Amino acid sequence: MTTQNAGLAKKLGYTNVRGFLAGEPAWVKAGYPVYASKEFVEKGNIVLLDLREEGKAVQGRIPRAIPVTSAQLEDRIDDIPHNAPVVLYSDNEQDVMKAFAYLREEGFKNVSLVNGNFQGWVAAGGKVEKGPIFSTEIKWVRKLGKGEVSVADFRKAVLGETTDTFVIDARTKDEIAEYGIFKNTVNIPLDEIAKRLNEIPKDKKIYVHCSTGARADLAYRELVKNGYDVKFLLLDITDPECDCPIIKP
Repeated sequence: MTTQNAGLAKKLGYTNVRGFLAGEPAWVKAGYPVYASKEFVEKGNIVLLDLREEGKAVQGRIPRAIPVTSAQLEDRIDDIPHNAPVVLYSDNEQDVMKAFAYLREEGFKNVSLVNGNFQGWVAAGGKVEKGPIFSTEIKWVRKLGKGEVSVADFRKAVLGETTDTFVIDARTKDEIAEYGIFKNTVNIPLDEIAKRLNEIPKDKKIYVHCSTGARADLAYRELVKNGYDVKFLLLDITDPECDCPIIKP
């Protein structure tokens, strides 16, 4: 996030905040990994893949993990939902980084790693389960978390099919200039939300989006704090599931 957004995150109570000036897309494009939090691995609506050699998952694995060895990943790629958050771990740093890069190249936008792989998980006190695995089928259904708006409801608002909604695009002005903006949407960058509350109606449902959902989540928290009826879109706006018309400035 930008330094301004990092400052806002600190105001919202986050303590371990660092800024990467080029932003998350540039971070990933440069090949740097993204790590999932322990809570996200344990409770998140994710596809968790164990990339270790066959048999190791039976001896011990992170709960909910599906064993798909590094050698099997290419053959199983069509089994993994493209819009699912995918979390990977192995016992070999080279294998997990190769898998991370491969999934990104195949269009998976939400891929992260278990910090320290399986060894790091165990060392951090993470839960481990053992025993036979009765199914390696990958099942994932999108579930709305607290404060999230469904893609269907968001699309209705953007398409002008509702009159009781107000949609905010929390991206920067530079992003709008480069990528365009959805119809029926007002651009209020995340770091300007607190200063422009007078522009946001309190008699309507507020929907907030950005490029991936991270900044929209922060904007959601700021607006909730100020008494708004608000939800945010946790989805990459380039995802085909979104499918909303974009206006070029």
